[in-house]
Amino acid sequence: MNGGRISHSLPDHIDAEADVVVIGAGACGLVAALRARAAGAEVMVLERDVSPSGSTSMSSGFVPAPATRFQRAIGVEDDTPERFEADIMAKSKGKSVASLTQLAAQAIGPALEWLADMHGLEWIVLDDFLYPGHSRHRMHAVPEKTGAALEARLLAAVEAAEIPVVTEAHVTALYADAEDRITAVEITRPDGAREVLGCKALVLACNGFGGNAALVREHIPEIAEGLYYGHQGNTGDALIWGETLGARIDHLSGYQGHGSLAHPHGILISWALMMEGGIQVNADGVRFSNEHGGYSEQAVNVLAQPGGIAWNIYDARLHAFAQGFPDYQEAMAAGAIREAADVGELAWVTGLPETALSVTLTEVARFQSGKADDPFGRNFTGKPALLAPFHAVKVTGALFHTQGGLKIDDQARVVRDDGTPFANLFAGGGAACGVSGPDVSGYLSGNGLLTAIGFGFVAGHAAGTSVVSG
Repeated sequence: MNGGRISHSLPDHIDAEADVVVIGAGACGLVAALRARAAGAEVMVLERDVSPSGSTSMSSGFVPAPATRFQRAIGVEDDTPERFEADIMAKSKGKSVASLTQLAAQAIGPALEWLADMHGLEWIVLDDFLYPGHSRHRMHAVPEKTGAALEARLLAAVEAAEIPVVTEAHVTALYADAEDRITAVEITRPDGAREVLGCKALVLACNGFGGNAALVREHIPEIAEGLYYGHQGNTGDALIWGETLGARIDHLSGYQGHGSLAHPHGILISWALMMEGGIQVNADGVRFSNEHGGYSEQAVNVLAQPGGIAWNIYDARLHAFAQGFPDYQEAMAAGAIREAADVGELAWVTGLPETALSVTLTEVARFQSGKADDPFGRNFTGKPALLAPFHAVKVTGALFHTQGGLKIDDQARVVRDDGTPFANLFAGGGAACGVSGPDVSGYLSGNGLLTAIGFGFVAGHAAGTSVVSG
């Protein structure tokens, strides 16, 4: 039985019921479940995998949020939702959906503080560098600084709240009445057994369609040949259900890419290396772009190079700095990081042409000293020059997750083409249209977890209060 089916007939039986059913146990679904439970609703989370992980565990775990007490604790006093909203809009060149951008910027700070106050999540603010496009230090993380740790802490909170998370429960159909009010969901177990769960409200938190190669080719052909570094379960079920119901769909061409995935190891190499002074060269040993443009659009730039690969080149200072990121430590352990005493050895360990590599590094030194301007428009003067010994890692471009999806209103209710909301259907995270606009270049660092947690926070509260008050 295929996912994405809508039935307007009554189910032949109901095996169990909950006030609010949440599909997906990533950050969006878990936050939505916590909020719905806090509103007094009986909640059940359905997860297709054996154990919840999804895109959240695969992410860096960094969440941008303005005007939080965690920022103020490190001296960031002047950040506001309006400033954050302006940064999001600047990155997308004004193409983000304005209402969703405002909703996300307003919701995310209260969401993180609520998770801390009510569920004990600890947040730190990363202040050693500014992520591309952010005008203030606002990137929050749990102390471990990984997406897996964020997922684990949210799961612990859900368990403490006594919210059941039913695993190996692939939702394969939704039941709706004549007014398109969702009345039940069908799940299919690995052995083919079928169960039907009744509900009064449904939250779609099952991410986007990055794991559906046919949909990626249809809507985002420019990245279709790139690696998919996301959860394979993100097959577009929410999108298909929404289209069947007549929901409004926006920005399906938007996505988060990344131009720094260690190859062939498949390990994320933090873009902080580029922001702090590193460069990327292609197989000819030459730079090909402004590395400060953003790691998302850099995926396309890297894939356009010979063989679809690039090399991150940096020095011992940045190598030491990067070791503060768990992913980088994993890359070191996997043997992805090369070390060289000088340019000649760097050429040998990478297979890059020594003459071209030497010319490139000499040019970068001139840019850094202010003696010449970078033709790609990057300003090198604010960071120290690259000095031997050098380090390098071979990388490729990848699709991380899609950013388009179901349009929602200010209560995270899915809306129809005419703008009217469905009575009890909510969405967040990758299932909903995000705030990155229709292009890869519109992705501002952290936009994925921003809408996962921010929209999940709104959707859970609205779903919970609607069933309790109704």
